[in-house]
Amino acid sequence: MSEISGNQKRKMKSASRLYAVQALFQMEASSQPVDDVRREFLEHRFGAVTPEGDEMLDGDIALFSKVIEEAVNWQARIDQMTDRALVAKWPIARIDPTLRALFRAAGAELVATDTPPKVAIVEYVDVARAFFPDGREPKFVNAVLDHMAREARPEAF
Repeated sequence: MSEISGNQKRKMKSASRLYAVQALFQMEASSQPVDDVRREFLEHRFGAVTPEGDEMLDGDIALFSKVIEEAVNWQARIDQMTDRALVAKWPIARIDPTLRALFRAAGAELVATDTPPKVAIVEYVDVARAFFPDGREPKFVNAVLDHMAREARPEAF
C-alpha cells in the first residue's frame, strides 16, 4: 500500500470535519443514534461516487469517529460554551441547525482532542464556507469559535 502524503492526510482530515458536521446535523434531524449514523457515513459517504461520477474524498475515520462521539459526550458543555459565545438574543436553539452541528463538531475538537485551537477554527470556518459560500456565516463562525476556543483552551492563546 502506498504512503499517504501530508497534503492528502490534511484533505482527509478536512473531509472528516465536513462529514462530522453532516452526521451531527443528521443525528439531530432524525434522532438516529451515533453508531447508526457513523456506520452509514463509513459505508455510503467516505470515498463514495456521486451520480455525476465524482468521487467523494475518503475521510480520516479516526478523526470523524472521535469528533461525532465527543460531540455527543460533551454536548451539554459545548452547547453552553456556544451559548456564551453567541449574542444573548440568539441562544443555540435559535440558530441554523447546520451551524449548531458545526459548533458541536468544532467544540468536540476544542474540548476533547489535541487539535491546536487555531487549526480547528480555520478548518471549521472552511466548513462554514462550504455550506454558506455567499453568506456572512464564515465570519460569524470565526468569531464564535474564537470565543469558544479561548474558553476551552485559554493556554493556547
